[in-house]
Amino acid sequence: MNVFRVAPPPRSPWHGRPARLVDVEPEAPGVATYRFDCGGPFHFAPGQFNMLHLPGIGAAAISISSAPDAATVGHTVRAVGNVTHALARLRPGAGVFLRGPWGKPWPLDALCDRDVVLVAGGVGLASLRSAIVAVGRRRGDFGRIRLLVGGRAPADLLYAREYPAWVRADIDIRTIVDRPAAGWPGPAGLVTDLLAGLDFDPRRTSLLCCGPEPMMRAVAAAGRARGLAATDIFLSLERNMACAAGLCGLCQFGPTFVCRDGPVFSHDRIAPFLAVRHL
Repeated sequence: MNVFRVAPPPRSPWHGRPARLVDVEPEAPGVATYRFDCGGPFHFAPGQFNMLHLPGIGAAAISISSAPDAATVGHTVRAVGNVTHALARLRPGAGVFLRGPWGKPWPLDALCDRDVVLVAGGVGLASLRSAIVAVGRRRGDFGRIRLLVGGRAPADLLYAREYPAWVRADIDIRTIVDRPAAGWPGPAGLVTDLLAGLDFDPRRTSLLCCGPEPMMRAVAAAGRARGLAATDIFLSLERNMACAAGLCGLCQFGPTFVCRDGPVFSHDRIAPFLAVRHL
């Protein structure tokens, strides 16, 4: 089965596709989803990313958060640098360039008939959102699907308005926050606490994780301690990127380049390098 097809790479790493900002939807403090019209279909696989280029300012690698067949291309972005702060100042109708899609996606075809645990921390849920939508639409091809989401505070949990639709697609959602606000009905702690309390068969379960790197290291270690094979744990890494084609070397991670060989890696491939802090 090859349902979640990866789009062919652009003909040139420097070729930008003009796009127009259609709308901006706030998601959390400092975080919003920006939807772009590319003037035609934009094919990608869940987990891939674009280089979002603002002329005169620069470019940033941003995960694609929209559904694979959506009419517009969505990017959920936290304003933290020059490019993303400039993006936050744009208004609908503004023009940008998109270079992509790039990178290795989540291996959804290989997960058919298996149970899947998706673990997200903060804005890391953006990389998983397109996978959640895609899996929900082909729900019968998978076993149990559980989504574990962690955030600093309730207001930081992304896409909460979409949870009811995901639950209707038979996706079990569990949330946790570091700093609960008044009236928060859920648990307080780390997303690894949710994983520790989850019942699953490690022989038929795969784990997909995206979030801050210390969180992903902890999640991978917790999964391994529960019996998951390193080949059944997949992490989406984030590094500075410029070319997105393994040419500039900015995103080198051990012997790999995150833009070309990732951003999604199986844990067995990168575990030795994750153990090296500040690599």
